[in-house]
Amino acid sequence: MLSGIFAWALPFFLILLVSVVADAQGGGGAPRELWCVGKNNAEDAALQSALDWTCGPGGADCGPIQNGGPCYDASDLQRTASFAFNNYCTKHGFSDETCNFGNTAALTSLNPSHSNCKFPSSLSTGTANFSGAATDGSDTSDLTSNSSIAHQSGRASIAIHLLFAVLLIF
Repeated sequence: MLSGIFAWALPFFLILLVSVVADAQGGGGAPRELWCVGKNNAEDAALQSALDWTCGPGGADCGPIQNGGPCYDASDLQRTASFAFNNYCTKHGFSDETCNFGNTAALTSLNPSHSNCKFPSSLSTGTANFSGAATDGSDTSDLTSNSSIAHQSGRASIAIHLLFAVLLIF
């Protein structure tokens, strides 16, 4: 009876193992579109300083966020900075390092485009160089820190140990 229960569990754990390992190695599907946006908890002074650098020495094309441009919004500094940060990353690659700006920005998989203001993604520019983790784009995402993919290898380790436990029972 006990071996019958585990007979169905072995294929389940094998499928789980393969999917977790593929996910941890980045081979779980199509590449994700990424955008670089200002963090929702960044101080306005820090965002403004990062925006000034990005549009100045950083070399981002900030024309669309100037008065009269399709992305101009004087009332929303985070949205304005997000356009500049994202534009910078289209030229220098989308990575945790290029999308930092003094810890005021982070990568996201949520498209920040709005109205006539279109943000190119990492896929549309061909400059994806991603080695960290992006937010899932849900409304509750808090872009407060850079995260890593270490938890994925932890899941793979758990799956491997579970598989060995099942094999030992047989």
